Amino acid sequence: MSETGNRLRKLLESPNFDPQNYVKQLSQQSDGDRDLQEHRQKIQNLADETAQNLKKNVYKNYRQFIETAKEISYLESEMYQLSHILTEQKSIMESITQALLSTDKDETSKEMQAAFPKETEELKQRTLTSLLEKVEGGKNIMDTPGRHLVYNGDLVEFDVDNMSPIQKVHAFLMNDCLLIATWLPNRRGTVKYKYNALYDLESFAVVNVKDNPPMKDMFKILMFPDSRIFQAENSKIKKEWLEILDETKKNKVTKDRHKKEEETPVSPVRVEVSTNPFDQEEEDERSGAAEESVDLSLEWIQELPEDLDVCIAQRDFEGAVDLLDKLNEYLKEQPVTQRVKELRVKVEERVRQLTEVLVFELSPDRSLRGGPKATRRAVSQLIRLGQSTKACELFLKNREAAVQTAIRQLRIEGATLLYIHKLCNIFFTSLLETAKEFEMDFAGNTGCYSAFVVWSKSAMRMFVDAFSKQVFDSKESLSTAAECVKKAKEHCQQLTEIGLDLTFTLQSLLVKDIKAALQSYNDIIIEATKHRNSEEMWRRMNLMTPEALTKLKDEMRSCGIGSFEQYTGDDCWVNLSYTIVAFTKQMMSFLEEGLKLYFPELHMVLLESLREIILVAVQHVDYSLRCEQDPEKKAFIMQNASFLHDTVLPVVERRFEEGVGKPAKQLQDLRKSTRPVRINPESTTSVV
Repeated sequence: MSETGNRLRKLLESPNFDPQNYVKQLSQQSDGDRDLQEHRQKIQNLADETAQNLKKNVYKNYRQFIETAKEISYLESEMYQLSHILTEQKSIMESITQALLSTDKDETSKEMQAAFPKETEELKQRTLTSLLEKVEGGKNIMDTPGRHLVYNGDLVEFDVDNMSPIQKVHAFLMNDCLLIATWLPNRRGTVKYKYNALYDLESFAVVNVKDNPPMKDMFKILMFPDSRIFQAENSKIKKEWLEILDETKKNKVTKDRHKKEEETPVSPVRVEVSTNPFDQEEEDERSGAAEESVDLSLEWIQELPEDLDVCIAQRDFEGAVDLLDKLNEYLKEQPVTQRVKELRVKVEERVRQLTEVLVFELSPDRSLRGGPKATRRAVSQLIRLGQSTKACELFLKNREAAVQTAIRQLRIEGATLLYIHKLCNIFFTSLLETAKEFEMDFAGNTGCYSAFVVWSKSAMRMFVDAFSKQVFDSKESLSTAAECVKKAKEHCQQLTEIGLDLTFTLQSLLVKDIKAALQSYNDIIIEATKHRNSEEMWRRMNLMTPEALTKLKDEMRSCGIGSFEQYTGDDCWVNLSYTIVAFTKQMMSFLEEGLKLYFPELHMVLLESLREIILVAVQHVDYSLRCEQDPEKKAFIMQNASFLHDTVLPVVERRFEEGVGKPAKQLQDLRKSTRPVRINPESTTSVV
C-alpha cells in the first residue's frame, strides 16, 4: 500500500477519529469536485482491501477450526476404541475365571431348574425386581403380571446423523418389552440408572449395522419415524443381543397367537372324513411336493426382511421397492405354500412401514421447498406399490399447501397492480409446474386426472380469494381492477398450452365482484354527470393555451373520436360545452375498462350501465333544449346534441361490437329514439 494509503488507514483507525470534522476539513481543503472524487476512490479502495483481508482471515480460521474438529473426532474415536479393547480384555479374563469356577455348578443348576421350574420363573422376576430398584422412575414396570427379565447389559448410544457417542445406557430386555435407562453421573445409594424409554417388542425392529472401523459392534433399533443406534462392548455381546432380541420377539408373537386362539370361541364344525385311506396319502404327497417346488432357501430371500428394514432406515425407497418387485416376480407362478404365506406376512409388515414412511414424506408438514419435483421420488415409489390413488391425493395436498404458503408469504405492496402481477406469477407458475409434474408422474394412471381437475378448481378458488381481497375489497379504481383482471386472464390463458382451460372457472368466481364494481362505477359516473349538469351554463370551452387544446385532441383521438377537429375553433376555443366533453371522456373510459372486464355473463350488466349513463346526458340535453329561450344558446345546445348523437354514440356502438364480437341492439335502439331534428328557435320541441 502507498504511503498516502497508510496515513489514511491510521487516521481512520485512530480512536479519536471524528467523521464530521474530517469531512468538514476535507471540503475546505479540496479545490473542487475532482479532488473529492479522488479521495472518495481512495477510501473505497481501502474499504475493499479491508473487506478482502477480513474474508481471508475468516476462511483461514474456518479451515483451522475444521481441521481441529477433525483431529478431536479422530482422537475421540481412538479413545473409545482403546476403551473397548480394554473392556473386551477384561470381559475375556472374567469369562475364563467364571468358566473355571462354574464348571461344577452347571449340572446342579440344570437339575434344580428341571425339578423346580416355577421357582426358576420366580427367580427371574425377583432378579428383575432387584435390578429395577436401581432404576430411578422404574417402579411401575413390574405392575404387569408375568413380566420377567430375559437379558440386560451396558451399551453406548450413538447419534444417528453424525455417528458420535451420546451417552452410556443400560438396557433391560424383558419378555414383552425393552427398557432403556441412562447412567446417573451422581449416584444416590443403590440407584445407578435413570428411566429413559420403554418400547414394546412389537413396536420396533432390530437391524444389524455393518462394521466400519472405528465404528463397529453396533446395531440399530427402528421405531417409526425415529431410530436409535447402540454399540455393544464386543462382537460376542452384540451377537448375543441380536439373537436374544430376535428369539424374544418370536416367542412373544407365538405366545400372543396362542392366547388369541384360546380366547376365540370355535364353533364345532363337522369334518367330512374320507373313507378312502389313499386320499390322505395323496394330499400329503401333493403338499410335500409343493413345499419342495418352492425354493425359499436362496440367500437373498432369507435376508429379504432384514434388507427391507435396512433400506427403509437408510431411506433407500427405490432399493426397497426393487426388492419387493423381485420377490413378486419370483413368486408369481409359484404355489402358495405355508412357508410362502409366512414370508408374505413378514414382507407385508415391511410394505406397511415403507408406505407409512412415503406418506410422511409427502405430508404437508414436511418442507415444501423444491417445488413439485421434490415429491417425485416418494410418489413414484407409492405408485409402484400399487397406491396410485393415495399418491395422487397426497401429491395434490402437498402442492396445495405449497401454493397456500407461497401466497401467504407474498408481501402486500403499496401498488395493487404490482402485487397482482407477483400473485399471478407465483400462482399460475406453480399450477403449470404442478400440472407438468402430475402428467409425468401419473402418465399411466388416467383415472387420477379427474382428481387433478377438481384440485385445480379448488386452487383457483384460493387464488381468487386473495385476488378479490386485494383488488375489490380495497375499493380500487375501475381502471386498476380492469388491468388486474386482464393480467389474471392472460396468465390463465397460458394453461391451455397443457390442455387445462380454467378461464370459465376464473370468470365464474369473479363475476359477482366485477358486477358490483361495474355498478359502483356506473353510479359514480351518473352522480358526477348530474352534478355537472346542474352547473351547466352552455358556453364554449376556452382551453387558454394551444398545448391544452392539442392534449384534448389527443385524448379524443385515443377515445376513438376522430372527427373532433371539426368542433375546434380559432385559437383555443372548442365549440362544445365542458359538460359534454367531460361526459364523453368519462363514458369512453368506462367502456374501455368494461371491455377489459367483459365476459358473456356480464353482457347485459355492461349494456344496461352504458344505457343508463347515455340516458342521463341525452335527457339533460333534451331538457335544456325545451327550456332554453335564447336562440343562440339553443343552436349551441343543438350542436352539442348532434355531437352526442352523430359522433359519440356511433363510436360507442362500434367499439362495443369490436370488443364483444356482436352488435348491441339496445344501444342502436337508444340512438334511434333520441335522434335530434332541426328546430325552429321559437319551438320547444327538440327530439323525435
